[in-house]
Amino acid sequence: MKNLWAPWRYVYIRGNKDKECFFCKMIKEDKDSENYIIYRGKYNFIVLNKYPYSPGHLMVVPYSHISQLSELRDEASLEFINLIDYSIRLLKATFEPQGFNVGMNIGKVAGAGVEDHIHAHVVPRWTGDSNFITVIGETRVISEALEETYQKLIDAIQNKNIPLKIN
Repeated sequence: MKNLWAPWRYVYIRGNKDKECFFCKMIKEDKDSENYIIYRGKYNFIVLNKYPYSPGHLMVVPYSHISQLSELRDEASLEFINLIDYSIRLLKATFEPQGFNVGMNIGKVAGAGVEDHIHAHVVPRWTGDSNFITVIGETRVISEALEETYQKLIDAIQNKNIPLKIN
């Protein structure tokens, strides 16, 4: 049997299972860089996934603790979609992926890790990123530290002209 050492996953697996929603907790804190929040909108925010499927894996999350899209008010829904689009354009400008997986897991049986606070995943994809280790070993290799990815995205927001389409 071969083992792949991934100690960073231990924090997630054995982590403190706080009863408070971690999305709700992070938006109350003034620790955006520690929590990897890259953008705060009026109704939603963009955060780097701490346990990514690929480098640059972002999530768009409403401030409201809700479990269904139908619970978002119209202006929050519009901003939610616009932030998904902004995430894609930001990732394109920063990392030049060839494609994206964008989606939501609503409900535990659908694979939701956080089933009572909806959020959308924006996962950049590159040709060849699903290689033998993913297919055979059911393992993903993340080639960049979260801190580096976070800083690249923050720099891109500050230094590039990537307009946000929110009225």
